[in-house]
Amino acid sequence: MVMGSPSTQESSPRGPRVTTRAESRNSGTWDELALENVSMTFNPGKPNEYRALANTTIKVRRSEFYCLLGPSGCGKSTVLNLIAGFAVPSSGKIRIGERQVVEAGTDRVVVFQDATNALFPWLRTHENVEFGLSIQGVPKREAAQRAAKYLDLVGLRDHARKYPYELSGGMKQRCQLARALVLEPEVLLMDEPFAALDAISKRIMQKELLRIWQQFRMTIVYITHDVGEAVLLGQKVAMMRKGPASSIKEEFAIECPYPRKPTDEVVTAIYARVEASLQDEVGVSLYAA
Repeated sequence: MVMGSPSTQESSPRGPRVTTRAESRNSGTWDELALENVSMTFNPGKPNEYRALANTTIKVRRSEFYCLLGPSGCGKSTVLNLIAGFAVPSSGKIRIGERQVVEAGTDRVVVFQDATNALFPWLRTHENVEFGLSIQGVPKREAAQRAAKYLDLVGLRDHARKYPYELSGGMKQRCQLARALVLEPEVLLMDEPFAALDAISKRIMQKELLRIWQQFRMTIVYITHDVGEAVLLGQKVAMMRKGPASSIKEEFAIECPYPRKPTDEVVTAIYARVEASLQDEVGVSLYAA
């Protein structure tokens, strides 16, 4: 999880105005998160120049669960970093409603794949969850109460005083998720958060994430390499082209109620279409001959 300062700007005759997180949350005016003709080139003008994204346009509705899928090296994490405000696009713009994203901020929080390195090993579970609130200047008692609420939400109430090394892989990811949720972000950015978990823990965490999303209805942008995971979780799945100069190849809307099962007719049909698109993109069969 990464936090930052207020992160959006609005244009005015006198120049851009910083919009605070409180204004953003209370305005209720934005209806979509959008990347508009975004290109991203690393090391421009140098021998190792690399164009990761080319004229990429993405539109995510407010409160939508949006999955981003594609082959390795296609720029998925670059998209996530740009939305988070960790980098500035070479061209194009990123906006939340009419407000342009220009830097990192607490209205957008990232959950990483490697929870072990994302958590502070010298802090107990509840202290890890309270950390972001302390950075914001939230009084210690209030921070403890809010942390307890979200630890309970993710099922870690009885493990609040444990250190990260005492937690299982799934518990560490729950802790990281609680640390993100306690900030009450508008947008939750997730970079393959369950990829390192065993199959059973992964299914449990997917179910828990859906439960939390349905309760709070934050916007989620979720990166995955797993077609099955994308189809079971997402309201919309976007397939990216292989890099370099990647962009969105196509999107699949999934009109199927939750909870979903791999055997649901709609799920299996969408799975086949997404799998075919991925196979076409990588240029080789994903199955043995």
